Amino acid sequence: MSDLFDPAPATPGAPRIHVGIGGWTYAPWRGGVFYPEKLVQRRELEYASRHVTAIEINGTYYGAQKPDTYARWRDETPPGFVFTAKAPKRIMASRRLAGTGAQVEDFVGGIATLGDRLGAILWQFDRGQSPSLDALGDFLALLPRQAGDLPLRHALELRHAALFTPQLLDLLRGHGIALVSAASDEHPSFGDITADFTYARIMQARAGLPQGYTGAELDAWAARARDWSEGRDPDDLPHVGPLLPPGQPREAFVFFIAAAKERNPAAAQALLQRLSAA
Repeated sequence: MSDLFDPAPATPGAPRIHVGIGGWTYAPWRGGVFYPEKLVQRRELEYASRHVTAIEINGTYYGAQKPDTYARWRDETPPGFVFTAKAPKRIMASRRLAGTGAQVEDFVGGIATLGDRLGAILWQFDRGQSPSLDALGDFLALLPRQAGDLPLRHALELRHAALFTPQLLDLLRGHGIALVSAASDEHPSFGDITADFTYARIMQARAGLPQGYTGAELDAWAARARDWSEGRDPDDLPHVGPLLPPGQPREAFVFFIAAAKERNPAAAQALLQRLSAA
């Protein structure tokens, strides 16, 4: 394999940390910004999956793909690489969440074609969507924990500040669903741990910085990722409830999303380098 497709650096001491970006098809990443100038578009996933260790599939929010497409994406990526997938908007916007069981089953059945490349499924309620705790509980009960022999994990992102309560934490912990830590200047963000894995979406990149973030900011995210993977609860993130005592190691997903999106691959690679150097 050529240097063009050399894998992303491993993370000794923190092998349970997955670091990546949202999607892989983005024109401003071409022409030497992230993708080499002469790289053909059909090889972008192959390239990206060897320079970051995870990708959040955002296109599924707008429409599910055929199982054959998921299978092709699976086969284009190396062992150890993982996808997460954003659940369809039509499910999340339903006025009767408890009635979406068939849609949930259909989406999960398709995305499970990714097999061991599927790290987690992201269920995002956007700004303005504010389900009651009872409605949210009914919905979370629909989310399957298995697809055949494949274990499934789920993460929940909320963007309505009033939803973040101790009762929400109890509900998520009861279902083993991770609360997304959405580092953002626009959305509420809390670092409470509610599952055996964590899921962070960092949305604060600035175009004026080559890596989107300062070195100190990336150092801080590296420290948080290590804490999560080693069973600790970072004390420098806002929390709804009390910090958890140290516990079992957890997998950690860290994605650089949105904001100055052209900088996100560089941010992810910089974080991977910090973790590899630990």
